[in-house]
Amino acid sequence: MLVIHRIIILFTTLIIIAGCKDKKKPFLLSGEEPVEVVDFIDFFRPVQLSYQLSDTLLQRKEKDSLLISYKIFSQFVPDSILGKVYGKGTRPKIYALGKAEVPGAETYLFVKTVTADKKAVFILSFDPQQQFIAGMAALRPDNNKATAQSVTMDKKYTITKTVQLRNTDGSMNEGRDVYVLNKDTKNFMLIMTDALADKLTELINPIDTLPGKHKLSADYANGTMNLVSIRDGRKNDRISFFIHFEKNNGACTGELKGEALLKSATTAEYREDGDPCVLKFIFSSTAVTLKEEEGCGSRRGLNCAFDGGFARKKKVKPVTKTVTKK
Repeated sequence: MLVIHRIIILFTTLIIIAGCKDKKKPFLLSGEEPVEVVDFIDFFRPVQLSYQLSDTLLQRKEKDSLLISYKIFSQFVPDSILGKVYGKGTRPKIYALGKAEVPGAETYLFVKTVTADKKAVFILSFDPQQQFIAGMAALRPDNNKATAQSVTMDKKYTITKTVQLRNTDGSMNEGRDVYVLNKDTKNFMLIMTDALADKLTELINPIDTLPGKHKLSADYANGTMNLVSIRDGRKNDRISFFIHFEKNNGACTGELKGEALLKSATTAEYREDGDPCVLKFIFSSTAVTLKEEEGCGSRRGLNCAFDGGFARKKKVKPVTKTVTKK
């Protein structure tokens, strides 16, 4: 009985080992031998959505274990996909970054590609039968030190390409392009764009032409798109104001225009009947600080407030030209 029991255990172990070998993923895809498409897709590790890649990734050195030979890659992905960035005949190094699978539907693969002078991240899509659908260059550096780029796939499998531009005054502009996979036309379709060039770079001050004789009357700023403008009020105990701010890289903005009552030589308060917003102004010789005393949520985004400091801008004296008579 003991011998039979040992034989049964040995036989069971061999079956398990054989099954494991059948399911074993390919250790490397850097060789030249053809592989099955299931092995190619299984080579990519699953990622958790939302999944974001930034342009700093393109400067990172990847592990050789993630390398995919061009010969294997081109078994499943048309040459024209990489050719749009690198040109015909160029064979960049290709690294597997990760994959996102839609249950019962398509699979997305993220790959990094590198040559001596170019780098790019591509997103590839495969149908449930693991046939190639479409590919797009999702991330490419622009050689501009003032910009930062990223690409994100969210939990709805929407792809957002973002470019942030740091202006010379420290403020930020941002542009976005949003894509989804169109399986019928076999491409990634642009569904929304928020162009970087369309961002405001200068504010229009609606009270700029009002009198500014009061000692507190001036423009107070914190970057191009953050302004507290103070002008004379209708009465001596009041000041007129206009406030505009943008926080979190422009994701949260606020704006308010009205009159504030002077409480002392250095403080003023905005409080109006029927308006829950109460805002305090604290002045010094060089700045103004805002404190949101009570909710001004109807005048701003949910995740930011009117609080903050703004430096007083020097008045620019008009230049007078002297005409010399001949």
